[in-house]
This record gives sequence, C-alpha cells and structure tokens, in this order.
Amino acid sequence: MTSAAERGTRDVLVVIGVGGMGEAIARRQGTGRTVVLADFSQAALDRVGDALRGDGFEVVVHLVDVSSRTSVAALADAAGDLGRVTQVVHTAGLSPVQASRDAILAVDLLGTAHVLDEFERVIAPGGAGLVIASMAGHFLPPLPPEVSHALATTPSDELLALPVLASIAEPAGAYSFAKHANHLRVRAASAGWGAKGARVNSISPGVISTPMGQQELAGESGAQMRAMIDGSGTGRVGTPYDIADAAAFLLGPDASFITGTDLRVDGGVVAAVSTGRLDLRGGR
Repeated sequence: MTSAAERGTRDVLVVIGVGGMGEAIARRQGTGRTVVLADFSQAALDRVGDALRGDGFEVVVHLVDVSSRTSVAALADAAGDLGRVTQVVHTAGLSPVQASRDAILAVDLLGTAHVLDEFERVIAPGGAGLVIASMAGHFLPPLPPEVSHALATTPSDELLALPVLASIAEPAGAYSFAKHANHLRVRAASAGWGAKGARVNSISPGVISTPMGQQELAGESGAQMRAMIDGSGTGRVGTPYDIADAAAFLLGPDASFITGTDLRVDGGVVAAVSTGRLDLRGGR
C-alpha cells in the first residue's frame, strides 16, 4: 500500500462515469496511476471499484453529480490532492431511452461544460482530457453560426438559458443537440487547456455494446440502429474496448499534436450516411 506522500507524487487518472466504456478505459489507462472513479451511483462505484482493486489497481471512488458545478469542482479538487492529474476522461451521460429532455440537457450538455471548466483548473502540464460524445452529434442539421458560437462560448452557468434550447422538445433531439454541443465546447476549451500545457479532445462512438447501448437497441430507435450497423463499413456493433483503444491514442504521447478535435469511432456509420449509402429515413 502506498503512503500519502507517495500518492501525492503519482499521476492521477480520472474517469467520470463507470459504465462499460468508463471501466474499459480505466483498465486500459490505469496501470501505474491512481485511478479516481466518479459516478452518480454508489452501487456502480462499489462494483467497478472493487473489481479494479481486485485486479491490482489503486482506486479511489468519488460520488459526483455532473449537473452540479459545485459537485464537479469538489471532484476536481479531490483528484488534484492525490497527485498530478494527467488524464481526465468524461464518459457520463444519459441516452433518450433513459431520461427526459431536461435531464439529458442537464447531464450531457451542462455536465460536460462543468467538467471541461473545472478540470482545466487542475490538469497537469502535459496532461490530456477526453470527452465521450456521440455520432448522434454529427447528424444534427447545420446550426446558424451565432448559435454555434453561443454553444461553444457561453459561460457554463448560463448554458441552459440559451434561447435555442426552447425549440428542443424530445429526448432524442436533446441528446443529438447536447452531443453536437460537446464537440463545440471541446474545440473552445482547447485554448484554455493549451494554456495549461494540456490537450483535450472528444470521441464520438457509434453503436457500442454497453448496457446503455443495449437499452437503445431494445428501444424505439432499435430498428434504425440495426440498420446503421448493417449499412456501416464494418457491419458490426462496437465494443467498449474499441473506445478504450481510441482513448489510449488520444490520451497518449502519439497524439501530442492533436487537440480540440473529435474522433468518430462509429464503425463507418457517419461515412455511410454522409455519402448516401445509408438513408436513416428508410434504412439501407
């Protein structure tokens, strides 16, 4: 067991959201680091934390509500107290089958903004951040430039008051909108993170076989999602380890010249749609 002094000099990996992707990334990136697992669910933290400890990882768990700036700030401060925060991965989110329009905007939109803001304060020089967005953000129709600018730069505490949000009525629309906004917020945040000597990027997964993904496949959009898989270049559902592999690249030294960008890890779905191979209105 490491002492308090030894822990203070260690590199710290923070994983927010301990679902399938979060756990896979923690396992891929956590060796030799203090792993801070954060989630809204104590039961999920206990399950994943115990499993990682049993496999030899040094783990600290922390309850967090990403929709609360105070809660995210407390998490950032706690991680900073443990050592050098060199990697931050934000996977927490709600999908349309799980939550209401308001909850999705509070967690997926505002929550991401809070994480980008608060971890910019504590990220170590040479560190990297990663936001898990979604390919759904690439299907949103083009926004007016002034709306995109507002989504990218409006102070986090004012985000949910933007007039454009009044036009969003359904959970599915809120999800796509929030994930597109994630791309914009990451772009804007890259300058502030860069001033700290750090990078930040996002990944847009496709259909991934996590508990959330399985819920979506069983829901109203399941038929469309299966058409996406069938019409994609790879023709298969993704795994959490596909996302962990991409995360390892973006968080690591081989991506030292990459920041403020989004990497689609979707099996080719967006490519199929954008080139007309796949029509989301009627399948292939």
